[in-house]
Amino acid sequence: MATITDTKASTKATQDFVPIKEIRNGVVVLKDGSLRIVLMASSINLALKSDDEQTAVITQFRNFLNALDFSVQMFIQSRRLDIRPYIALLEQRYSEQLDELMKIQVREYINFIKDFTEGNNIMTKSFFIVVPYDASVFQSNQRIIGKFLGRGKKELATEANDAFEQNRSQLEQRVSIIEQGLIRTGVRVARLGTEEAIEFFYKLLNPGELEKPIQLAEQVGQAKGERR
Repeated sequence: MATITDTKASTKATQDFVPIKEIRNGVVVLKDGSLRIVLMASSINLALKSDDEQTAVITQFRNFLNALDFSVQMFIQSRRLDIRPYIALLEQRYSEQLDELMKIQVREYINFIKDFTEGNNIMTKSFFIVVPYDASVFQSNQRIIGKFLGRGKKELATEANDAFEQNRSQLEQRVSIIEQGLIRTGVRVARLGTEEAIEFFYKLLNPGELEKPIQLAEQVGQAKGERR
């Protein structure tokens, strides 16, 4: 006769599975000490360009890739368009209308937008580039030796902050190389700030969530204020 033994499942917080330690001034700090900066890039429609323009763009992009001496990650994020904020705006305009004819037209337009978006899978595409920088082995060993020698928390915190600023400076140089190289191809690049980075990773880790991710950034800021 088979017997069933109860096993206690080990429970872990969701944060344990996320490699991010913190986000400081738009710089993503991973748990292993390495840093990341996320860039949002514009797109180019090559089909609308002439053959010479297409060749020029491809050549510049090839030269950009060949000039890199470090790895980067490029990816496209496709998501279904969230039409709810636009519908909410139209509903507000509808309630503010005094003319009955205009109210009818606005209501018909709202119904048209709802029916159209429900019947068609409208997607938005965003383009991102992740620029990495890994802390040197010397810095990692230095921190381990510092703990072994029993240095105070304040001293260790100062050393960690100095190391962060040093690594961030190196990462900023890499980001500048990426920005300059892509500008030559006609691609516009913008760095994600702290709130934008939180929104970015919130969407990445919660693909089914349609709420405004910026609310998460506000909650994080409020939580930090309460801890202080």
